[in-house]
Amino acid sequence: MAMQKRFRVGHGDVFPKGAFIKGEVEKVIDFDKSTQENRVQAVDLNKAGEGTGLPLWQVIVLDADEEAGKKDTAVTVKIAAKHQPVPPENKTPFPWTMVEFVGLTALPYVEYTGSKDKDGHDRTRIVWSFRAEGMVAPGQSASQSAGSSASKGAA
Repeated sequence: MAMQKRFRVGHGDVFPKGAFIKGEVEKVIDFDKSTQENRVQAVDLNKAGEGTGLPLWQVIVLDADEEAGKKDTAVTVKIAAKHQPVPPENKTPFPWTMVEFVGLTALPYVEYTGSKDKDGHDRTRIVWSFRAEGMVAPGQSASQSAGSSASKGAA
């Protein structure tokens, strides 16, 4: 069997030391369909028209792994949901909310840095695009997540 482009990964595989949301849950903007006066929210559909068709939301996530590289410390996770996902309650004195992602998938791709090495070759690196079905407080069961993050929130 050939590997699919986007594949399932466990939250602990991607964030073994934990993950924290930095900032708010925001709409993903479809820049191809937007104008300066009218920002259009992106939907979960690929170029072949496959996907849920639900609006896309994004959160900036801080990786708590001290060994994570400088460019890997903060990543974006996108969530397809009818309504804006609501993060779990932050019960710490810190401005970041600890989360666990449910239904996490990863898609690797090559990023060109725009520079060349000493031999004139393009500098590239593998980066990851992450999607999740929802987010919950760490340790919360996956069965509780369906009603708590992807389906409740502001319209």
